[in-house]
Amino acid sequence: MQHREEESMAGPVNETPAQERARKGHEVPDLSAERVDHRFKALPPDAGGLTVGELSAQRRDLFTGGYTTPVLALSAESVAHNLRLLETYAERHGLAFAPHGKTSMAPQLFDRQLAHGAWGITAAVPHQARVYRAHGIARIFLANEVVDPAALRWLAAELDADPDFRLVCYVDSVRGVELMDEALRAAGAVRPVDVVVELGAGEGARTGVRTEAGCAAVADAVAATAALRLVGVAGYEGEVPGADPERVRAWLLRLTGLAAAFDAEGRFDAGIGEIVVSAGGSAWFDTVAEVFAEIPALSLPVLKLLRSGAYVSHDDGRYRDVTPFNRIPEEGALQPAFRLWSQVVSRPTGEQAFTNAGKRDAAHDLDLPEAQVVRDARTGEIRAAEGITVTGLSDQHAWLRTEPGADLEVGDWVGMGLSHPCTSFDKWQLIPLVEADGTVVDHIRTFF
Repeated sequence: MQHREEESMAGPVNETPAQERARKGHEVPDLSAERVDHRFKALPPDAGGLTVGELSAQRRDLFTGGYTTPVLALSAESVAHNLRLLETYAERHGLAFAPHGKTSMAPQLFDRQLAHGAWGITAAVPHQARVYRAHGIARIFLANEVVDPAALRWLAAELDADPDFRLVCYVDSVRGVELMDEALRAAGAVRPVDVVVELGAGEGARTGVRTEAGCAAVADAVAATAALRLVGVAGYEGEVPGADPERVRAWLLRLTGLAAAFDAEGRFDAGIGEIVVSAGGSAWFDTVAEVFAEIPALSLPVLKLLRSGAYVSHDDGRYRDVTPFNRIPEEGALQPAFRLWSQVVSRPTGEQAFTNAGKRDAAHDLDLPEAQVVRDARTGEIRAAEGITVTGLSDQHAWLRTEPGADLEVGDWVGMGLSHPCTSFDKWQLIPLVEADGTVVDHIRTFF
């Protein structure tokens, strides 16, 4: 990867991806021009009528500037740290990077990921790709099969209208190839759609062809069409049954071996320019880097494409536990960027307290939130949440168990860490980006 500040040939030095798109004539929505109103949880009521940009420019304090609880905050410093860390990691290991955008669905973060050298952005479904295109994303890796004729008509129109747009998507069945070919020919597609054969992670895993022979049959089906073009192979190692370093490595060797076999068999046309080999979620990218480094020389350059997405915010649960940086601490460490602030609204007993954040506000599909700090309503002092545990969530309440002597009263703010970035982002349409001193410097818009 190469940081955009070093790419003077494409445009002015220090040009952002959004500025580049504007220079090239791509119209993208101005998110800062959106009006603040009742649609957005937690924003200051007295900011109604302001644009998001105007509110951000006021640099209000999250705690005293009129934000209402519950409010989800994203650490400006931690996001910046995480962006830099994965940029340097990918560069160090010779990887291209297409972070999975389903995590945040936030074009402002996509722009920052691209500015930190990302090749493009990964999507999971056509709707996400439509959001990306609406915001000018020029390269999309769609890590899923697409057989919906309406989606394929849209894709054909996008490709034919913009010669600079590139999309790569999965195929994993002969029938799927037939459906894609029929829909694209019916749409009058001019440009072929680039596809990669998805290798399944094993019996009982998710999508993907289960055998190398099956992969070859799918590749043969692609070759028989004019609407599709085979450009590589891909898969998701996170679905390997009983995943551990040895099993993941074994599957990745099958994936890279498949790429080499396809190349030796002459399945890649020289006109594709490069062979795509892609894997890499947020739990095993260290093993991906190791195996991809061993890919032998092929007839064309290899685009070794990593797709990890959760890194941008990291978390205080699932990804804190499974991040590869636990195994390779010498390479750095991600920082959790989310904190959900809610207010104690009831303290009915010495062992119980309730705040006003619940299932509608906090990710809870993997782990319950973690009480981390308390902001004293009387003094504004922030202290560790000692003796305070989140034991459950109702729709709009967090259940807290408090040990004897726990310092907590009605009105105090409780800051909670969250598990699973994807379901944290998708509960909030506009998220304050907050500096360490509590200053809100921006608001991140999501599109789920």
